[in-house]
Amino acid sequence: MDKLNLLKIFVAVVDRGSFVNAAAALALSPSAVSKAITRLEQDLQIQLVFRSTRSIKLTSAGTDYARESRQILQSLDDCENRLLNENQEARGSLRLNLPMSYGRQYIVPLLKDFSAEYPDIKLNISFDDGYVDMIEQAIDVTIRTGSMEDSNLVARQLSPMDFLVCASPEFLKGREKITPDTYDQHPWIRFRFRQSGRLNQILVKKDRRISYQDPRRDFIVDDGEAAAEMCASGMGLVQLPHFVARHWIDSGQIKVVTPYVRSSKFGVFMVYAKRQYLPAKIRLFTQFLETRIRDKGETPRSTWAENLV
Repeated sequence: MDKLNLLKIFVAVVDRGSFVNAAAALALSPSAVSKAITRLEQDLQIQLVFRSTRSIKLTSAGTDYARESRQILQSLDDCENRLLNENQEARGSLRLNLPMSYGRQYIVPLLKDFSAEYPDIKLNISFDDGYVDMIEQAIDVTIRTGSMEDSNLVARQLSPMDFLVCASPEFLKGREKITPDTYDQHPWIRFRFRQSGRLNQILVKKDRRISYQDPRRDFIVDDGEAAAEMCASGMGLVQLPHFVARHWIDSGQIKVVTPYVRSSKFGVFMVYAKRQYLPAKIRLFTQFLETRIRDKGETPRSTWAENLV
């Protein structure tokens, strides 16, 4: 029998004055209660009670031990109630980790509404395009764009990840229609991953099959927003994820050159650690985010890019 249960039985015996009364309160046999007190005394090598047929009397050591045991059990009970309330209430610090472009374009504009709805949830936000160890860094929720392979985490897909080849209106003036077959004839702005240094190849869809091309490398950048801005200034073609391209397309600064390309390998995921009892702050934020992303015209199986060229 573990020490905590022994303490609970001991305090019950003290409070009720006998093994019989304590046994009735705890749904145990008097024999089991007596054995528990004997076990506790053996562990301590101290006599706690004087036994008689109808009642018990505490030794001086038993009086001290009963007082300390009651305080320990009360402190533990208070802690459990506090943790339970914190887990069930919409309060506390919520640590978010967001990718740079998606975080700024999609998540940050929603945070004012979330905070207005749940003012007692305090947001602690970091931005990072690289892999973040959520457990080690105590992150509650992260958004990942790309592939998702960590089976130790819960990953709920917010949308596919659609790729759009774009150019500025100025760049397109006087040029014939651009197709994947003519990509090599034009200057390109290419994206390089910071963590790996790998140059992102261009996804191409032909006859319902996805393949990759490696066209010219006139300009190489490691920031999606910078690539979009360079494209808007007329420097060349660029392939952007739909969430980076959206603002620039809506503002008319860039145009879609060829239809979107979607690979089943990539998506936008909302990720959090597996927990049997999910804290309310995480549950409320993930529900809020799913609803708002859906309001933006995106679901786990579709994005607004489907309605373009």
